[in-house]
Amino acid sequence: MRKIIANQDVMTTREAGEVLGVAVRTVQLWVEAGVLPAWRTAGGHRRISREAVENLLAERKHDLTAESGTAELAQRPLKLLLVEDDPNLLHLFSAVVRSWAVPIDLTTATNGFEGLIRIGEMRPDIVVTDLMMPGMDGFEMLRALKKPGSGFASLKVLVVSALGQEEIDERGGLPDGVTYFQKPVNYVNLQALVQKHVNDRLTRKRRLA
Repeated sequence: MRKIIANQDVMTTREAGEVLGVAVRTVQLWVEAGVLPAWRTAGGHRRISREAVENLLAERKHDLTAESGTAELAQRPLKLLLVEDDPNLLHLFSAVVRSWAVPIDLTTATNGFEGLIRIGEMRPDIVVTDLMMPGMDGFEMLRALKKPGSGFASLKVLVVSALGQEEIDERGGLPDGVTYFQKPVNYVNLQALVQKHVNDRLTRKRRLA
């Protein structure tokens, strides 16, 4: 017989978002991607176990930060998330990125599951991700991010993979708007794309000023 969970042991997506310090849309993304287990009531409302929320909070509270919606884009580093399971490539990529003239706030994750958590936490400007990773791979992460209503459909994503285009197509392809680099990475071209994103961001800011 299925155990009936008492009301005090469940949370709505809004309550979970308040506890975790993220938007309701982020909680919904995590639920749909399996980061947070949840179910629907007879009325169609999502419910999440309080224990699952507290477990996730315990895992990430060391780096929870309050998001500032009024931060000046030109005065903060570009927030870049790298999702890659190879520690050698993580080290190399980190060293290369930190050598760029562009100020970068670099965060890393080792699979798609962790990547979705970091995306919800930090709201990155750009995500660079591998495709073939243990657990939740890059294909699954991208499907969760780019699905309609996710709240992250416009997030800039660069894929770096050893897979060729034909192999990627056989696995369902990549969502529209995702830029693909085949390994070994041409870091000059990658830096040029990142710099273009920074320039576009500054242009948008000046127009709004």
